[in-house]
Amino acid sequence: MPSSGHRLRDVEHHPLLTENDSYDSSSSSSSEADVADRVWFIRDGCGMICAVMTWLLVVYADFVVTFVMLLPSKDFWYSVVNGVLFNCLAVLALASHLRTMLTDPGAVPKGNATKEYMESLQLKPGEVIYKCPKCCCIKPERAHHCSICKRCIRKMDHHCPWVNNCVGEKNQRFFVLFTMYIALSSVHALILCGLQFVSCVRGQWTVMFGTQIHSICNDETEIERLKSEKPTWERRLRWEGMRSVFGGPPSLLWMNPFVGFRFGRLQTRPRKGGPEFSV
Repeated sequence: MPSSGHRLRDVEHHPLLTENDSYDSSSSSSSEADVADRVWFIRDGCGMICAVMTWLLVVYADFVVTFVMLLPSKDFWYSVVNGVLFNCLAVLALASHLRTMLTDPGAVPKGNATKEYMESLQLKPGEVIYKCPKCCCIKPERAHHCSICKRCIRKMDHHCPWVNNCVGEKNQRFFVLFTMYIALSSVHALILCGLQFVSCVRGQWTVMFGTQIHSICNDETEIERLKSEKPTWERRLRWEGMRSVFGGPPSLLWMNPFVGFRFGRLQTRPRKGGPEFSV
């Protein structure tokens, strides 16, 4: 909690307004209940752009998950269950974002630091209160002034441009729900991406890797397997076939593509005659 000296610097020791001050508080004389009934919206260019980008990103993610990953799937129930779940999370995230953006975060009424209002508080002798010099209001405990909202906010956590609003006493719940639903939908989308990746490469992995291992273990080439040729040779055991291909007994060297590599083998020799054939 900030010290008293810090709070005094924050309010700059500005005196309270008196009835002779020229500040016009007629536009801010509505009660807090009336303020809460009105729709709260901050006209900040950067914040509005960030809020629109947030909605576009969520809608784009929903489009990719629904139309790219789920609808082409041959498993009907897989598409239905995951589609309903992801769309529910997306709708809840957008609804929470909207409530965070359009809810009064706990703004202190402007211009209430008047002598009449001070007398109505019935302060005890020696009790100290503070006034914000920027919006001319009495600052409650743990309230801070936001330079973007241009208001003092009760229990202000921070100003978030992605929701175009401050996160404070009255809308922190909606902000927490927004971040939670975004996190859940992101985890769900990552799981679906992983399953999509596995389904895409499973067939190619089987063709490229599985058939080769099968041919080595059965001591036959792919051409011989496709032509269904009867072996005229004595087939080796599976491990003997693996050793003949990878060289030596099983070890980590089987995974090293540089074993047996020599630079001298890359040097070409000039031909002295016609084409050479090896027999």
